[in-house]
Amino acid sequence: MPKKIAFQMDPIQGVDIRGDSTFQLAIEAQNRGHEIYYYTPNRLAFDKGQVTAKGQKMFLRQEVGNHADLGEFQHLDLHKFDVVWLRQDPPFDMGYITTTHLLDFLQRDTLVVNNPFWVRNYPEKLLMLQYPKLIPPTTIARDLDTLKSFRSTHGDVIVKPLYGNGGAGVFRLTQQDQNIASLHELFSSINTEPLIIQKFLPDVRKGDKRVILVDGEAVGAINRIPADGETRSNMHVGGRPEKVGLTKRDQEICSMIGPTLREKGQVFVGIDIIGDYLTEINLTSPTGLLELKRFDGINGAKLIWDVVDTKMET
Repeated sequence: MPKKIAFQMDPIQGVDIRGDSTFQLAIEAQNRGHEIYYYTPNRLAFDKGQVTAKGQKMFLRQEVGNHADLGEFQHLDLHKFDVVWLRQDPPFDMGYITTTHLLDFLQRDTLVVNNPFWVRNYPEKLLMLQYPKLIPPTTIARDLDTLKSFRSTHGDVIVKPLYGNGGAGVFRLTQQDQNIASLHELFSSINTEPLIIQKFLPDVRKGDKRVILVDGEAVGAINRIPADGETRSNMHVGGRPEKVGLTKRDQEICSMIGPTLREKGQVFVGIDIIGDYLTEINLTSPTGLLELKRFDGINGAKLIWDVVDTKMET
C-alpha cells in the first residue's frame, strides 16, 4: 500500500538533481508508489502537543531545471505520516538541533530517518572520537595553547570548525606557518565553539574516500581528488569524484562502526577515509548516491528504501 512520506530539506527548487542524494531518495519513494511531501525546516512546528509542518505534496521528474511540481501549501500532521526524512544540509547549528528535538516527539507514531536523537548526539566530527584507533591524531579545543601544542607535536596540521561542512573554513598549517593565532582569533570572533585540529594526512592527494553505509553495511565508495593547489577534496570546492573500490582497511573500519550505526537508527551514512584513517562520520545529510550509481551501477537509494520499507512493516 502507498505510504505517506515527508522530506524535511532545503528548498526543492534549488536542488541540482545531477548530484543531490535527497532528490534520489524522494524519486525512489515516488517510483515505489508512495505519496511524497516536502517542507523546509523553518516550517516545522510544535503546536497543541503535535509536531506539524506547512508543506506541499510534490511530483518529481528527472528533468534538469524542471524537476518538481508542487501542490498547494497544507497543514501536515506529521504524526499521520509513515516516514519523515531529516535531510536538510548543515550547518549543524541551534536551528538544526532544535528540529531534531521536535522530530523526537514523532517517534511513537512515525519513523524518522536518520533517527534524530542520535543525529543530534553524534555530530560528524565527534562520533569518530569513540574510535581512537581508527582516526588520525586529533584534538578538539578552544584554548590556543592547546592548539599550539598539538601543532608543535605534529608539525603539519589541519584546523577546521568543529561543526563546519562542505570544506568551509578548513586550513592547512605547517610548522613554519605563523597564522594559527590569527585563525584562532578569527574563529573565536564568530562563535563560542571549539576547533578541531588533526595531523595532516599526505594521502589526501590520492583522494578522500566517501564510503556509503546502509543500515551499518558498506555498499560502495567514491573517491574525491582535491583540485590542484587544494588540500580540500569536497566536491563543493572543486574536488573530482572518481571510481574506487573498498580496501581491507576500509572494510575493517566499517565493520567496527557499522553495528553502532545500525543500533542507533542511522540508515544512510557517509564516512570519510583518507589513507588508513577515518576522518568523519556524516549522519546529517550525506551525499554520494548519484556518483555511486554512475561509477559502480549501485542503486543506493533502492537499498536504503528496502531497509526503510522493512522498518515500516515492523
